[in-house]
Amino acid sequence: MSTSPTGKTGVAPTVRWRTVDILVAAVLGVAIGIVFWFWGILWQSTGPLFVAFPPAQAVIYGVWLLPGVLGPLVIRKPLAGVLTSLAAGLVSALLGTTWGLMVILAAFLQGLLPEIVFAAGRYRHWGMGIAVLAAAVAGLSPVVMDLTLYYPTWPLLYKAVYAVLVIGSAAVIAGVGGRLLTSALARAGALGPFPSANG
Repeated sequence: MSTSPTGKTGVAPTVRWRTVDILVAAVLGVAIGIVFWFWGILWQSTGPLFVAFPPAQAVIYGVWLLPGVLGPLVIRKPLAGVLTSLAAGLVSALLGTTWGLMVILAAFLQGLLPEIVFAAGRYRHWGMGIAVLAAAVAGLSPVVMDLTLYYPTWPLLYKAVYAVLVIGSAAVIAGVGGRLLTSALARAGALGPFPSANG
């Protein structure tokens, strides 16, 4: 299958990584890792706003799922999501975070799960639908980890609402947002070395 004019479907990517692929994954990861650091501060500071119903804070969770979706959309090679997400997690950990080294494990899983979705599409599909699905699947990881490690005593209703909101936030912020950001970078001419330069 040849690449379409929109760049959203095409031939399967080559597995071999180029230097530019690694550099862009690292740059994306570092940039998003800095955003993570600020987002952690935002998460802590907005906690009191949700004291009446803590699960509602999950509406802003999706930012943490962005690198695992954006990396594959931009680089379009296997494991781009894992590498980009790990880079973001490492930067976040180095800058300092409330969650300590757990962010590294979280970053790995949040990069691996969307990778599975893109792999299921044989790395040929890059449209909005698969981006949203990959992001929603990525949201399963923090749902399981957070409800197990941080909120095990919450009532069932709280847990159910939290799960729905995390996955929904991931789908919107990381899925829709990641797809739109890829298109914006392509229009700006920033993705010249990649198939995603077509949109």
